[in-house]
Amino acid sequence: MECASPYLRYFFCYREIVQDFTNQRNALKLRKQRVDTRVDEAKRQIEVIYEDVEDWLKRAEKELEQTQNLQDEIDRVKCFKWCPQWGWRYCLSKKLAEKTPIISQLLGTSNFAQVGYRGSYQGIEFITSTDFMDSVSSKSALNQIMEAINAKDVNMIGLYGMPGVGKTTLAKEVGKHVGEKKLFNNVVMFTVSQNPNINEIQDKVADIFGLKFQTKTQERRAEELWLRLKVEKDIFIIIDNLWKEIKLERIGIPFGVEHEGCKILLTTRHQQVCTKMNCQKEIHLGILSEDEAWVLFRDQAGLEGNSSALNNEAKEVAAQCKGLPLAIVVVARALKGEGLDLNGWKAVNQRFKESRHLDNEVFGDVLQPLKLSYDYLKKGNNQTTENDIQMCFLLCSLFPEDTEIPIEGLIMCGIGVGLFPNANSIEDKRNEIGMALKKLQKSGLLLEIDGAERIRMHDVVRDFAHWLTSTGENRIMVKDKLKEWPDMVESFECYTAIALWNCSSNIKFPDKVEFSKLKTLFLEGEDWDDLLVVSSTFFEEMKALQVLYLRNVSFSAKGFPSLPNLKTLCCDSCELKNFPSSLTNLEILALFDTEIDEISEELVKLSTLKYLRLSKDQFYEESEMRIHPSLLSRLTSLQELHLQSKITINLLELNSLSCLTALSLRLSTDQFSQEDFVFPKLQMYTIVVNGDFTYESAFRTLKIHDFSSSLSAFSNLFYNVEKLKLENVSGQKNIVPSIGEMGVNELTSLKLQSCDDMEFLTVITRDQGPSVALCNLVELNIRSMVSLKGLCFGLSPTRFLQNVKQVIIKYCQQLQVIFQIDELSENDQCQIALLSNLAILNLDLLPNLESIWKLEPSHQEIVSLTRLKVVTISNCDKLKTIFSPCLSQSMLHLQELTISYCDKVEQVIGFVQEEEIIENDYPLCCWPKLEILRIKFCESLKYVCVNTLTLGRESLKYVSIKSCPKLIQVFNTEQNKYGQDILLPGLGSQESFVNLTRLELTETALLNFKYLFSKFTARTLVHLEILKIRDWSFLEHLIEEVEKVDDIYVSNMKNHYPLFRPKLRSVTIKSCENLKYLCSSTFAQRLPNLNYISIEDCPRLIQVFNMETNKDEFELQNLCWPKLEILRIVNCQILKYVLPNTLLNVPFLQYLEVLNCPQFSCFIVQAPLIKELVLRDVGNSHRLCDIDVPVLNKDCIVVGNHKEVFQVQGEYSFSSIENLCLANLLEVRIIWNDFAQVVTLGNLTTLKLSDCKKLKYIFSPATAPSLSHLMDLFIEGCDELERIILAKDQVSSSSSNANTGLQPLSFPNLTKIIVTNCGNLKSLFPFGSVPVLPKLESLIVKRNSKLEQVFKLEDEVEVTAEEEMKFDKLERLTLEELPSLIHFCPKEYHIVLSALVELKVKDCPKLTTSFFVDAQIFVHCITKV
Repeated sequence: MECASPYLRYFFCYREIVQDFTNQRNALKLRKQRVDTRVDEAKRQIEVIYEDVEDWLKRAEKELEQTQNLQDEIDRVKCFKWCPQWGWRYCLSKKLAEKTPIISQLLGTSNFAQVGYRGSYQGIEFITSTDFMDSVSSKSALNQIMEAINAKDVNMIGLYGMPGVGKTTLAKEVGKHVGEKKLFNNVVMFTVSQNPNINEIQDKVADIFGLKFQTKTQERRAEELWLRLKVEKDIFIIIDNLWKEIKLERIGIPFGVEHEGCKILLTTRHQQVCTKMNCQKEIHLGILSEDEAWVLFRDQAGLEGNSSALNNEAKEVAAQCKGLPLAIVVVARALKGEGLDLNGWKAVNQRFKESRHLDNEVFGDVLQPLKLSYDYLKKGNNQTTENDIQMCFLLCSLFPEDTEIPIEGLIMCGIGVGLFPNANSIEDKRNEIGMALKKLQKSGLLLEIDGAERIRMHDVVRDFAHWLTSTGENRIMVKDKLKEWPDMVESFECYTAIALWNCSSNIKFPDKVEFSKLKTLFLEGEDWDDLLVVSSTFFEEMKALQVLYLRNVSFSAKGFPSLPNLKTLCCDSCELKNFPSSLTNLEILALFDTEIDEISEELVKLSTLKYLRLSKDQFYEESEMRIHPSLLSRLTSLQELHLQSKITINLLELNSLSCLTALSLRLSTDQFSQEDFVFPKLQMYTIVVNGDFTYESAFRTLKIHDFSSSLSAFSNLFYNVEKLKLENVSGQKNIVPSIGEMGVNELTSLKLQSCDDMEFLTVITRDQGPSVALCNLVELNIRSMVSLKGLCFGLSPTRFLQNVKQVIIKYCQQLQVIFQIDELSENDQCQIALLSNLAILNLDLLPNLESIWKLEPSHQEIVSLTRLKVVTISNCDKLKTIFSPCLSQSMLHLQELTISYCDKVEQVIGFVQEEEIIENDYPLCCWPKLEILRIKFCESLKYVCVNTLTLGRESLKYVSIKSCPKLIQVFNTEQNKYGQDILLPGLGSQESFVNLTRLELTETALLNFKYLFSKFTARTLVHLEILKIRDWSFLEHLIEEVEKVDDIYVSNMKNHYPLFRPKLRSVTIKSCENLKYLCSSTFAQRLPNLNYISIEDCPRLIQVFNMETNKDEFELQNLCWPKLEILRIVNCQILKYVLPNTLLNVPFLQYLEVLNCPQFSCFIVQAPLIKELVLRDVGNSHRLCDIDVPVLNKDCIVVGNHKEVFQVQGEYSFSSIENLCLANLLEVRIIWNDFAQVVTLGNLTTLKLSDCKKLKYIFSPATAPSLSHLMDLFIEGCDELERIILAKDQVSSSSSNANTGLQPLSFPNLTKIIVTNCGNLKSLFPFGSVPVLPKLESLIVKRNSKLEQVFKLEDEVEVTAEEEMKFDKLERLTLEELPSLIHFCPKEYHIVLSALVELKVKDCPKLTTSFFVDAQIFVHCITKV
């Protein structure tokens, strides 16, 4: 039904409006759920979410919240027919009709092709680079490397030194420095080792750059990687542990002339490797001095405060380490905690001296310290344990060089070889092996890496382990990149452990090999898609074999009956043709991504099996693994079961496994059909329901998704669960007591999402009495909980959230208070302060949140935020304050504060009455370590840190305040002696804001503030990089005026902090109505890194840089901004000067724009690399602009309304300029005077000229041939313009180019021409034998009253016969209001317009050219004779 008026429609189309609104809102709700799901998945893949996606989600969430009451109103009213509710119906209908288009618009903008992208990663090796020791040698090497990195002629740097001297640590430190200083967009580090695995290196580099290889061969992958890296502007690559020359092309790394932005640092033991790699800079890393070695040794061994005699003996031990950091750390850590007295240190010293006979040829001076540390593994342990720890060390050495060794793999191998026989269960053995690894780490023999699941061994330590086992009866052999089977079979007899890595698939293995002593065999094929084939009889004679690890191998288990001692069989990415059912002593079986027939009844024959792990890669294959029913229940010895793939089992079988202590399962809801099933009590588990499996060792983890049944099956696990995630789980009102009656006090991580029935985390009534709950929780993450009303209901639990470090709460509509403590038990009064460990707080989209903290006055003192570091609050529409004054004072470590889209927030630190802010004589001491302050879109915000001694000013690095229209104060106010307020005051401190790097203030009121900085503060801003000010109507000057400051103090400040901005890169000033000038011209002279200046909409700006007095008005000063690339000045109506009397040298300036500055006086720039120049509505000529060109004696651009824009004096040509726009420049007569020297414009693509009234011509015949890239030409309102290209006969005879042979004119790429309102123009282009405009697509000529010819013959030559000329690309031709036009083309020329689709000829009364169309629908034009 259509109505004449929308008001009538509100009455008569009510049902239609309601239905449309309901449909659109439901569609938005569903669309948001889909986008949320995609965003969650992207975040799981560590992607960065696009800002427009996040903005859309926030707007959609807000719209759904705001329209919920309308939906509720619709749902409540059941009567929609003729009932006496016309007023109600009209109002509701009007509201719905207004909201529906907004929702429709949101739906229309929700089709995101992608919601996120892979961000660039710094690399964990750089994030965790904390071991660097600032020694003389390392500091010198670091400085040399950084100098070489900054040198233009160096692209390959070599760092060499002894093994263990610290090359890798230094390389990581370099990577960290480069990343922090942003010298390169990308920093990559990889290890090459003795036998480089090119594929792994390619994979690591490709992963960093988000490249997914499309090919498999090494050469093709190298080509793909090469092309990908060529796209990057600059890259810094660290190649660690290079043993010999390597061709980087094999990897796919372009450098040198192939990629000048790529710089490489390599580390090696041998200087000749640097030479062979053609390093332009070779840097030696020397050993530590004696004093440095002692300091490192003393710290690592914990010797501070001991007697001088003992220290003297210890110094001798330290000296035996020969200044090698690795040796020092290894020995010191081995001895730490041994409680050695003086005699003990003497004994250690003596042992060192006795071991000097060791072979040092390969290892140098590091061998003896390593041997000592290895021997000391025996100290403090019984005989069995010492051997086990040493065996654990040797097991680690079997793995490939520089690899990250999985601890779970070590545990499986360690159990197989019989480590720690006195430990009965696998869990006990796991703990013993874990402790052994920690001891090895503390001894310096193993390296810690990020995460608890892997460890690494230094290549020097690994070589030492191989040296240890190179002789004697129990030898080990490790080989990499094996191409053929060794012909030394007879000598294999003595080996007890062999590891063969990356074996070629072409190797022909012998059918049978006798290794009578071999206990451990690791065998790996080179490639997963070209498996290494091993015959079934190969293993038959390995009678003593205990551990067999196979990777990328195809084999049959038929020969396994003869392996009576095999305890551990681990297959990774293998093909297993027969299930090994006859291994009667097998205890551990692990099959990773291994093709196998179904897990059949044969498995039951493995009666001693204690550990079973089966998994397929869920990212590549989603097929379910099949296990026969009732099979698991008969594995009665099983202690650990890990089924990490999709798998269907009868859960009741688990209750038959009486020995089971550890379980990993990936389940679906369907598998919980047995109502009486309850998981057994377990020591370790990872159970995932309806989700993706991620194995987390040593954690008790439950992840339950999309589950509506009772959680009673998990009741035995809730008592000790450590990590719990519930997503879309219904029926649970709370965590305690519904899920865990005892308080789930083992829980360290709790994640809740979309559990719509949950109202509180804990519900404890007074009748229940004091209860301990969630006391060990470290991480709390709550999202999309529509019914959540609070964290606690009733009595607050004892020690509640006492250890919590991170709290994230988002999308909870009913939540009104986060931390509310109404009642506490008496015990809690003496407990550790609540929330004292909280470090991160993130609250978002909580529309009804009124308070973050709600504490009774008597409870204020028991809550402390001493460790709080990061606070992020956004989209909390009802929140009025963030912190109370009491809590603010406890926040001694706050580093980052972000508040956004909180419309009702008035104060960040909430004083009860606004008068308290003014009347309080004792300011609060708050946030001494604050580094980042971000506040945006807080419409009601008035005060931030007022009435506080914000000591954080000295640590502040980043301040950004945006769209806070009612803001009155940011920091505590300071007034100068004239009573004028200063936003960033000095407050008497010489260090105020000394670390500030970024300051952004946009769309803020800041009433009464005329100055941004005090003079004192301005001098301390030595680290300021970015300054952005926008919409600050009261600001008059950036820096307090000098003449109003005490001269003596200014003098002192100048000595302490000269007015110098060495790091300032970007200045943006916009919409500051009262700003008069930025700062003094002295300030302008000290900006070596300035890259960007934009000044816009400052109607009272008189000068950009205040002109110095007592200067000769016409004496030019030279000023250089060596890194400036962009300069913009727009809409400054009374601006006169930028840099008066100054020649500005900007060698890298690329973009220069001055618009709508009618009072503007010229300034002169020297910009050889200018790419775009825009001058529009620039003021009248000033006396400076009339200086004769020879006085300047420079190749420069006059920025202003001067008669000549480009002044050419030397051999300079404007070849870099691409876009030129000149508009409303009334005095411009010449764009470039190029008669003294030819101007080449080889890159000019766009030229726009408008209202340059005195301009007579644009190009000379000498310049025109260089316009090979010109594509767009727009000319409008140039009243005196007679010709676009000056005629040859008009070139001055005095010109050096007047008599030179000029090439035929042609504009090979000009596609679009518009010429309008040029009253004196008589012709456009010369015409000749060469096509002038071969690519012309559009020609529009209008209102040019004197135009007689569009194309004119340059030389009057007699045309004996009709000549044909083609314009094959011209599609649009317009000739309008041209009263003098006679010819479109010269006489006797026939022009064919084969592509023309639009022709307009209007009001051209004298035109003699006729147009017609032929049979091919080609347009022709001929001028009548």
